[in-house]
Amino acid sequence: MAAAFNRLGFTALRHSCRIQCRRKEWMGLSSRRPFQSAPTYLARSDDRDRPSSRRNVPKEPYSFDYEKFGAEDRHHYDLLSPEKKKQFQQDEKAAYEHLTSSDLESEMQGMVSQAVYDISRETPRERVIPPRITPGLMAMGEIDEQDSGEDEDFEGDDITSTAHGELEQHREIREYARIAAWEMPMLSKLAKPFVPPPLDKPLRFRYTTYMGETHPAVKKVVLEFCTRDLPGLSEAQRIKLVKLIGVRYNSDTDLVKMSCEMFETQAQNKRYLGDLVDTLMAEAKDASDMFED
Repeated sequence: MAAAFNRLGFTALRHSCRIQCRRKEWMGLSSRRPFQSAPTYLARSDDRDRPSSRRNVPKEPYSFDYEKFGAEDRHHYDLLSPEKKKQFQQDEKAAYEHLTSSDLESEMQGMVSQAVYDISRETPRERVIPPRITPGLMAMGEIDEQDSGEDEDFEGDDITSTAHGELEQHREIREYARIAAWEMPMLSKLAKPFVPPPLDKPLRFRYTTYMGETHPAVKKVVLEFCTRDLPGLSEAQRIKLVKLIGVRYNSDTDLVKMSCEMFETQAQNKRYLGDLVDTLMAEAKDASDMFED
């Protein structure tokens, strides 16, 4: 019986502590002038300057509620005698009156304010500047040089910088060897049989790529074609076309080679070369001047 009464005593104290918190009423800041240079300061007020509503906050009356207990607490409460139950309710009411009293709240606020003041007096307000760490040679070029710190003292237990370079080169060679052994064989699944271009497409374009890297030569496009493969040209028109092309024609292989890199993209340069070939063929078919002299 005593154990059940003691347990219910802790339960009563716990539930009586659940009082409504009194919120502080903050006075609104006055509107600041649009072009004021001095900061706004708030005057500190004591209890006499506060509104009367702060001192006359209505307190909820005490009421014993059996439903607020849990299942285990209800079991212990039911085991008590009527005298113990009455004494339990009186103790709970006394604890509630004590915890909700204004004197206790003022005393606790005063203790908290005094503790905050004491801590602020004891805590030094000196500005602590962290020491600057000079980055060493191994940290040069890194993003966070300060985090790397100074170089450790060489104690003869490490290899030289030349040996480190050789070791790094060896790692790179091993990386490419793994790619050649494990990844490159899978490229055979993407292989396609070579199909020669048809006769109705005599123009051959060649592009340059640097595997995703930016380079000025990426935009360059080279065009090659044979004059005899161009459809719709007679022998006289072909000879005139060769004369119009000039030094870009190779008489030994009957190949014409032209390139363009005036524009920013490969598609624009390819389109320019295609239009240039159409213009040359139109001029070669013009019978007004065949360059026979």
